[in-house]
Amino acid sequence: MATALVVDDSKTVRTILSRTLKELGFEVREAANGREALDLIEAEKTAMELILLDWDMPEMNGLDTLKQLRNTPEFSSLIVVMVTAETEMDHIAEALEAGANEYVMKPFTKDIIVGKLQLAGIQICGA
Repeated sequence: MATALVVDDSKTVRTILSRTLKELGFEVREAANGREALDLIEAEKTAMELILLDWDMPEMNGLDTLKQLRNTPEFSSLIVVMVTAETEMDHIAEALEAGANEYVMKPFTKDIIVGKLQLAGIQICGA
């Protein structure tokens, strides 16, 4: 079973995204900020396949987390989808330039998440 990490400072958003990913067949881990996420990824090493990453979080934001992942060779190929309330084109461009595979704007639906995961190259069973 593929493992995904949901990184968002909102427990509600983490719950919604985790439920969606579990319905799609993922084993899910959660983190409340970028620092927690990096620690979890380091501990699990190559077990992660996918990260859904918020932008605005305390301690370490999503963009800095993404940049650190892309600058770490063993984690540079992880699929990262930004899921954020940041809707300005400059933010979207900055995230994609930093290495995000896809970008989802809040609010979102399950269908939007599935579509973006497929665009990012994730195989979804039954979708």
